Amino acid sequence: MTHVVTDNCIQCKYTDCVEVCPVDCFHEGPNFLVIDPEECIDCTLCIAECPAEAIFPEADVPAGQEHFIAINAELAPNWPVIDAIIPALPDADQQNGIPDKLPLLER
Repeated sequence: MTHVVTDNCIQCKYTDCVEVCPVDCFHEGPNFLVIDPEECIDCTLCIAECPAEAIFPEADVPAGQEHFIAINAELAPNWPVIDAIIPALPDADQQNGIPDKLPLLER
């Protein structure tokens, strides 16, 4: 099983989760992070570190967000690995909790 970054990360991109990842499976896009399902070892460390509560085990992805499983797998090979904390996006706190942000995803 892998973990999946979902909708609430879009426009927030907090990076607390990447620092605790022992295998560097996070990849950074312009306004979103993804987890490489080929690298994730299902350690669960990232879940508790995500201020946006946007990371879930694949089997527990919230209803209606299952498409993020494929999005993470699609984008991870195209985006660079991120393994250190960087500042969140400028309006991350205002964006945190806003639903249905998929149209804002920058690929």
